[in-house]
Amino acid sequence: MPSPELPPLPALTRAEGELIDRYLDVVDLLGRINPARPGDTYRGLRAAQALVSRAVELRDALALMHQRGETELHAATLERALRVLDGERRTARVTLPARSAS
Repeated sequence: MPSPELPPLPALTRAEGELIDRYLDVVDLLGRINPARPGDTYRGLRAAQALVSRAVELRDALALMHQRGETELHAATLERALRVLDGERRTARVTLPARSAS
């Protein structure tokens, strides 16, 4: 059975697309660093080292939007883009996992 087709990405400016991509890069790295998740320290260290440059790229994407006069984030459109790009699963890795029954 073929996999279900993903909904199309909403129309984004190039700068909005860059913002979404850089945001998800940062989220993915934070998920790898999350001390409440299993993993080894080396993986977290590598993610933390990469986070520095990705945070700069995220800042630059926002600065470029602002310089181009894109001073408002269109939250509904950006939210749809994040959902299409699996943002819910990716951001869930940053939060605390559900408590286990003890």
